[in-house]
Amino acid sequence: MFNNASILITGGTGSFGKKYVQTLLKRYQPERLIIYSRDELKQYEMAQEFDAPCMRYFIGDVRDKDRLTQAMRDVDYVIHAAALKQVPAAEYNPMECIKTNIHGAENVIAAAIANNVKKVIALSTDKAAAPINLYGATKLASDKLFVAANNTVGKGDTRFAVVRYGNVVGSRGSVVPLFKKKVEQGATSIPVTHPDMTRFWITLQMGVDFVLKNFARMQGGEIFVPKIPSVRITDLAEAYAPGIPVEDIGIRPGEKLHEVMCPTDDSYHTFEFHDHFVIAPSIKFYHQTMSFDSNALGEQGELVELGFEYQSGTNPEFLSVDEILAFDDE
Repeated sequence: MFNNASILITGGTGSFGKKYVQTLLKRYQPERLIIYSRDELKQYEMAQEFDAPCMRYFIGDVRDKDRLTQAMRDVDYVIHAAALKQVPAAEYNPMECIKTNIHGAENVIAAAIANNVKKVIALSTDKAAAPINLYGATKLASDKLFVAANNTVGKGDTRFAVVRYGNVVGSRGSVVPLFKKKVEQGATSIPVTHPDMTRFWITLQMGVDFVLKNFARMQGGEIFVPKIPSVRITDLAEAYAPGIPVEDIGIRPGEKLHEVMCPTDDSYHTFEFHDHFVIAPSIKFYHQTMSFDSNALGEQGELVELGFEYQSGTNPEFLSVDEILAFDDE
């Protein structure tokens, strides 16, 4: 699918974008691999590491529809990873978060349709499911925009889907680098926001592989959710700061005790597959009829029970301290 194709990644200088580029260059021979982001220093630093002939670096903001439209010319596939992601920062700067995460999503959709891009996958977050913070609310709005875009395109060929997953090991904003730094500084305690807190846990490579697979799976309108393990925040602290007592510093503004990826209220249109869930569109696409209990690869799923919820605190799979450390190396 990606050989001789042109691929654009918004927010491509982030943790996900770098791993995605590394994986694509290793497995495929793309014609163009475009990094679209607004930070010239990060692009310069990334270009020192990834300088294959197919690489292109475009300075631009997802808030700028004209620049996005120009950047997507003759592009086949788009991964929309750009977002303002820090929960407390979004609470204190709500309009900036809205401009990037919602209006930016609108612009990506408009640019993709204008250029007849084949497929677009937008990265979401567990915080978009039953959101209680502004970041989650903006990503829920973004998810809805990308699902509905399959109607907006009319009889055009562009298809849109969403990938939603949990916390990424070691990514920017993850607690893992914080814990490691505290240990290096000789801290006598490790701060945790609540001792009962749980999170879904995924490696960057797992996230990249899941997105790649879903480009082949997607029909348009799906929210793909991987089956991944959960971790307890206290086990994370023990794994990366063994023997150091934890200090309960209280839940941050807009933070949940447990995260959800498939909400109960979506159970009537959520399908379970062997390694993932699909939240099917709740709206009807008038120009096409699709059944979401199977996908473009022929994989079969079943409708979950009414009231089903995929939540980090009740997830059947939890990582132990040793498994957390092994997981980090994957």
